[in-house]
Parts: sequence; C-alpha cells; structure tokens
Amino acid sequence: MTKQTLTKEKPEKKLTVNLKRRAGRGSSGRITVRHKGGGVKKLYRLVDFKQLKKDIPATIIHFAYDPYRTAYIALIQYEDGEKSYILAPQDLKEGDKIVVSDKGELNPGNRMKIKNIPVGTMVYNIEFMPGKGGQFIRSAGSGAKVVAHEDKYATIEMPSKEVRKIHGECFASIGIISNSEHKYKRIKNAGAKRRKGIRPTVRGSAMNPVDHPHGGGEGRAPIGLKAPKTLWGKKALGVKTRKRKTANFLIVEKRTKKKR
Repeated sequence: MTKQTLTKEKPEKKLTVNLKRRAGRGSSGRITVRHKGGGVKKLYRLVDFKQLKKDIPATIIHFAYDPYRTAYIALIQYEDGEKSYILAPQDLKEGDKIVVSDKGELNPGNRMKIKNIPVGTMVYNIEFMPGKGGQFIRSAGSGAKVVAHEDKYATIEMPSKEVRKIHGECFASIGIISNSEHKYKRIKNAGAKRRKGIRPTVRGSAMNPVDHPHGGGEGRAPIGLKAPKTLWGKKALGVKTRKRKTANFLIVEKRTKKKR
C-alpha cells in the first residue's frame, strides 16, 4: 500500500466530526502544550477501535489518508450495510474481506482474542482491558509480537522491546500497521511545519534567565543552571515521569533505554 493507492474521494460524512481547535490549551483555557496554533483545516475521522460486530464479514472499500494520525485508514462495509473506518494494516487490498471473531484465520486485518492467536504472530490495535477497545500499537509501521501464553495472560513484546502481559480475553488485530515509510519522511521547509499546526520553537539557552531555566550564561552557554529544569522549575533530567503504576506487575521486561 502506497500513497498513490489512497482514494481521492471525500471522507464519509457520517464518519467525520469537526473538532474544536484548542491550540494547545487545556480545559481551563490555559496553554498546557506550547508551540501549537494555526494549521490547515481538517476533519476528524471516527475510527472504530473496538470493532464490536462479531462474525459479520466486512469488505474493504478503499484506503484513505487521515490527517490526525500517521497510519492510513480503511473504509469497510459490513454485510448488513453499515460502514466504518478502521486502521489499515499492510498487505491488505481493496475488495479483501475481514472479520472479527473470538477465533478465526490469521489474515491481515482480522481481529480475535489474544488467547487464540498463535505465538510469533504480529498484532496491532491491542486492548488493555477487555471491551475497552484498542489502545496499544496504533501508529504507522508498528506491530507487537505474541511471545507466549500462560494461564489467563498472553506475553506480548512491544515495539519498544518492553515485554508485558495482556489478558487473554482482550482483542487484537492481525498484522502490522500500514505506512511504515512514515519514519523516513522529512519536513522540507518551515511552511510545511506551520501547515501542521506547529509554531516556531526558540531554544531555552538562547533566552534570559528570567524567561527560561536554561537561559543566561556568557557566550554560547549550554544551560544556565546546574541542573536542567522545566519552565516551572521542576527537575527535568533523569526524573521518572510515569505516574500510572497500578499495571507495573504486568511488565515482564522493561524497555531498553537508548544510550546518550
């Protein structure tokens, strides 16, 4: 699947909504994510991450570009006439059929319970809790591997090389997500970045100490302070940021850290 094979038709009207632009602002109206604003107008495609229609075959109508995500999406139509968008995997073609079932064939796009997926199979759009819908492995070119089955859990190797347990009743889709070339894409000019809604960024070390914790120093100083800090004075180097620790017992092997 390449960009040339994507449809040029307008998206399904019933499967799109117009999201209000917040430009990096949270519920309080204050900026929580900097350097956001502007950008090209875009509609949000309602992608079905749950796929609750079991044992009803669906046909791939066409593949489409989604401005809100890195992966391509596919428009499918069930035998009862209902249409929906799903994440498109590699090696899937227009006219192919997919099905959601507790146990089915290992064809790309099919969705089934993890306990029924053989060891060594690549999966994506994985549920974390049964019935909640896919939350893991949803970006372009990503895929996880089923490593083992033990009791009511399955062991999954994530793209980050983290190995964790997932409940066997959770659903996952077979295959690897499309648009694997996305990581090689380079933004060629400043205008392309502005059209994505990203505003210019100024280095903190180029500012004054009153404007940024990294500011100050003589000449081209790297960081003005002894230790890097955030804009709000919190330590930023070597500090653990993961807050949710209730699921730590499911992690078998932590991901490998990149060497600095």
